[in-house]
Amino acid sequence: MRKHLLRGLMIGWLLLGLVPLALATEPSTRQYTPLEELQPTSAHRQVAREVTRLMTRQHFADVTLNSSLEQQALDNYLKQLDPNKALLTAAEARQILARTGDLEAALVKGDLEFAFEVFIHVTGLHKERLEQNLRQLNNKLDSFRFDQDQRFSADRREVAWPETQAELDLYWQQRLTHELLSLMDADQSVEEARDLLVRRYQNQLNRLRQTNADDIFQGFMNAFTTSVDPHTNYFSPRRSESFNIQMKLSLDGIGAMLQSENEYTKVVSLVPGGPADRQGQLRPTDRIIGVGQGKDGEIENVIGWRLDEVVDQIRGPRGSIVRLEVLSSDSTNRRLIEIERNAVQLEDQAASKRVIETTLDGETRRIGVIEIPTFYLDFEGQRTNRRDYRSTTRDVARLIDELKKEGIDGLVIDLRNNGGGALQEANSLVGLFIPRGPTVQVRDADGNVNILGDNGGRVHYDGPLAVVINRLSASASEIFAGAIQDYGRGLVVGEQSFGKGTVQTIMDLSYGQLKITRAKFYRISGDSTQHRGIVPDILFPPLFDPNRIGESASPNALPWDQVQAVLPPRHSIVQRALTQLKDRHQQRIASDPNFRFLSEQSDWLRRHDGAPSISLNRQQRQLEQEKEKAEQLAMENRRRQGLGLEPLAKLEEETEEDHATQREPTPVDLAILEETGRILVDFSRMVSSAN
Repeated sequence: MRKHLLRGLMIGWLLLGLVPLALATEPSTRQYTPLEELQPTSAHRQVAREVTRLMTRQHFADVTLNSSLEQQALDNYLKQLDPNKALLTAAEARQILARTGDLEAALVKGDLEFAFEVFIHVTGLHKERLEQNLRQLNNKLDSFRFDQDQRFSADRREVAWPETQAELDLYWQQRLTHELLSLMDADQSVEEARDLLVRRYQNQLNRLRQTNADDIFQGFMNAFTTSVDPHTNYFSPRRSESFNIQMKLSLDGIGAMLQSENEYTKVVSLVPGGPADRQGQLRPTDRIIGVGQGKDGEIENVIGWRLDEVVDQIRGPRGSIVRLEVLSSDSTNRRLIEIERNAVQLEDQAASKRVIETTLDGETRRIGVIEIPTFYLDFEGQRTNRRDYRSTTRDVARLIDELKKEGIDGLVIDLRNNGGGALQEANSLVGLFIPRGPTVQVRDADGNVNILGDNGGRVHYDGPLAVVINRLSASASEIFAGAIQDYGRGLVVGEQSFGKGTVQTIMDLSYGQLKITRAKFYRISGDSTQHRGIVPDILFPPLFDPNRIGESASPNALPWDQVQAVLPPRHSIVQRALTQLKDRHQQRIASDPNFRFLSEQSDWLRRHDGAPSISLNRQQRQLEQEKEKAEQLAMENRRRQGLGLEPLAKLEEETEEDHATQREPTPVDLAILEETGRILVDFSRMVSSAN
């Protein structure tokens, strides 16, 4: 079996099912099997047995298929199908949750009829609710009242299953009222809000009707695998392809970001420099209505197709031709576009650089910042020794060289929101900053510990270094930050990280793949990164709730533990300087407008944590929203006053003035990066004076 060490938190390539903007003008040409007729295939039955065997024999944890695990898997399955407890009554839920014997037969014998039966039943209830909502919106709009003294709670994950249908009916009535009010808040009339909501529900119905047997099987198997740990997942063949594309940041296609919009596949954006962008005729908002292969292949109408099916038709071998029949957004311009497929680099997930200037004691220094959204590696390119294959370490080394030429006084590695990736890339990236030595320990299910490290002996960058992390920094990010911290090679600042300390391996199955937890990470200090993550040397105000986000928030996460340290604790210059650095940091942020803004945002988020209810009284709702806007405006104007800027009359001005492009840093970003730069300059001065 082919195996790779991979990250647990992934970012998808395709956007699915956003709110529709226009109704389809042509009938669907794609016929899908009715939901109630979907059946498991022989391939599904075989894979169910394969996955169960692998889970009980090769997972890092000691997995036994007992009643406790079976109950957890059933509970997961129902939460997946009815996450807000909005479709089933308590009696119906209890009836399904009692069928542990059927679940065991599905996993051990491949008798999947039970899994399909439950999916079809619950999804059928969802379909009935959507149809009922559409009838009410279209025929009984005057039945909605917006002056009632009621409140609506959208997040019902922690509430009990409703006892009666009347409770479910009340929930859906309140939800419809809430959704109408939300759209009316955007200056829409009730009729305009109704029309948008109708199209939204029609789009949801279309997606339900496009469900196939692979979707059902993948969801059921993942309800089982995530009962053992949250990072073990089954991938259908189509999902496997998307996963592997994301890891190497490259695919052979046309370079267009697509989304579903009613019956159409809509072009959202083009990858700069990609085949479609260079060809010049395909435009964002165009709708793809037909796809043909080669110069002479018949154009196949794709109206009404699933998005992944259209994508399959558009992707193809490098150098081949695909022809797209395209309709403009206003339906006035229908045309045929011929594009030669080529390699498309997914640059949004590649490492990037910038230079910020930070001032300390009247002296301005240039700080290089390298942002790494994920640890990626083109495994196939590496295996075949292709000269230009992509990897995080290769790209970061090149960016460091460019920053050196630009003249920097320090370097910040920004790992915020980096969910991980290829373990070997985290290991090799550490090697850019240390001469040689161990970087991470990996313990397998048998208790064997393998020590990975850098033996290159060459330091690519030896200047002042800081690493920024937050609660969404996970897995490989934590390995890198932990090694830098353990060696005392640089400062780690920000929030306590996610705490994903498990290693996943991809295993090929007879149909699809299994990403299975086979080992755990440990720092060279011997501490696991599991649950606890990395605690920064200097903590910044948190912007994420650790009780809701992070490995410790998952009920099925593997526990924290330790192995033997491979290097004794060292009293590095970073540790010796920390007390003084923290004191100076606290003195600075007390008078830094951007950092005070960051602290106020953190406090505001903490006060508004949880799943607060929202009023269904339009007047009361507006008053509550105006109060929140006033709080945000006051925080922004305190920041602007401290910077000597003119105050704003409303928040919308700030959006237009300060964030004209998505690339422009927010005040929170400025606060984090500029203060990190000042800490780095401070540290550099202390090192220089010590020498």
